[in-house]
Amino acid sequence: MQTVTLHDKTFELFIAENAIQQSISALAVQINADYAGKNPLFLGILNGSFLFAADLFRQIEGNAEISFLKMASYQGTATTGKISELIGLNEDISNRHVIIIEDIVDTGITLEKIINDLIAKQPASIAIATLLFKPAAYQKNIPVNYVGMEVGNDFLVGYGLDYDGLGRNLKEIYKLKA
Repeated sequence: MQTVTLHDKTFELFIAENAIQQSISALAVQINADYAGKNPLFLGILNGSFLFAADLFRQIEGNAEISFLKMASYQGTATTGKISELIGLNEDISNRHVIIIEDIVDTGITLEKIINDLIAKQPASIAIATLLFKPAAYQKNIPVNYVGMEVGNDFLVGYGLDYDGLGRNLKEIYKLKA
């Protein structure tokens, strides 16, 4: 089994590149059907979602726009529980259909902050698209509309996910080796 070492930790292959791409294609089909003719605004949450956002957005049909927010809540392998908005929203989202793009939804703490901030700007609708969802870690009641894959509560790296800055460039997703 393939492994990678980042900083002081070893990770083993968890999700292959082709499985990631198949999942993204399935999400794009759903989103294209649900938003046909609506010109949605996709909001990628940086840094983690940049690869997923690019691969998903390339498969969106019709008119659509994309922008990014940069949020921070992790340090090492654990959430700090404190969210700080680093780069804000420049677009007017009033009466727009907004789709938040997340690489992974675990506790939902960051997601709740983002949604509360967006609701104040009066969008027509807000949906969430995530590549990975950790239902065992999820602490909120916010519906996650588009889920690529449900995963366990393992610490993951690769395909945009990092461990203290390393691993985002990996084409596959790896989990912390026990």
